[in-house]
Amino acid sequence: MRLFGRKDAEEEADRPGEGVAGFWAWWQEARPRLDPLVAAGAAEGIEELLAPAVGALHPDLVWEVAPGRNAAHALVVTAAGDAELRSLAHRWAKAAPPADLLWEFHPSRRANPQALELTLDVGGFEFALDKLAFGLRVPRNQPRVDVAAYHPIFSELDEETRLEATLLALDWLLGEDDVARWVGEITPATFQPIDAVAAVHLPAVVADLASNYQDEEWLSLEGRTGEGASLVAVARFPLRPVDHPLFDQHIEITLPYAHRDDDGLPAGESLTALRDFEERLGARLLELRDDALLAAQLSAAGHRVVHLYADPDSDAATRVEELIASWKEGEPRIDVGSDPAWAAVSPFLS
Repeated sequence: MRLFGRKDAEEEADRPGEGVAGFWAWWQEARPRLDPLVAAGAAEGIEELLAPAVGALHPDLVWEVAPGRNAAHALVVTAAGDAELRSLAHRWAKAAPPADLLWEFHPSRRANPQALELTLDVGGFEFALDKLAFGLRVPRNQPRVDVAAYHPIFSELDEETRLEATLLALDWLLGEDDVARWVGEITPATFQPIDAVAAVHLPAVVADLASNYQDEEWLSLEGRTGEGASLVAVARFPLRPVDHPLFDQHIEITLPYAHRDDDGLPAGESLTALRDFEERLGARLLELRDDALLAAQLSAAGHRVVHLYADPDSDAATRVEELIASWKEGEPRIDVGSDPAWAAVSPFLS
């Protein structure tokens, strides 16, 4: 059985206590009612219980009851591609009780080994995944594959429905997280693309692409600020929030530097001081290797700006604040805020 849905924000229903802890308290109480409904395949009863419970977490989360890998059933509560909600879904799963024979819990859809055997009703038409074909394009030196999806029923569907069906199919073929990692532009097509490949080959294409990005890399970039000043940036590559779903706290460090060249970039003693700071920051991050990540840093007009992302449950911000207290070339600044979509470093996202 597979059942999925999205909670209507306006729906009035009995709700568990707000938040992740409230959901899991409700879950323990609801299991005696839910388990028989799932065993019987009672879709309406399952929805009556689960929809308001997931909606209490956030009305835009999507839930799904699907076959489990190790348990009989999997409860999936997913952000469905919404970067703002990904950390909430992962915190929900992190707080889940241990899996048992009946239930396991996931914050994103997993690849389904039997995906090509699935047939869904989409807009009153049969959407058989084994009839899906893809036109694929891998942009040069980019960690992504752009996808044009074609199915014989797409000419009968409106654009929004075609896209929803394509996204769901990609999630089941690759797994939702790998779609976020490796799939770029997604275009549902009403005509079969030239050189289209069958859906069965898509996972192999993505695996081949991923094999080229196993090692951590850093990119150096040059440009200009909005005021026209020279700018130099260094960014992690690939840089993707999906790889660090709990790191939704943005820590921005601003270090003024005294010695600069004609373009306003660090020079001489300031360059040495900044490199020393990088080493000390790196040592702090190594201590916090499960809690924080250096995403990017930019230098321009006498200031170095460093972007970190961290788990807000950690003390990363406190340690960074202690570290910058020793900066001697002007008044350093630290700004800490929530940024689950990593909007502050959006130009560097892969």
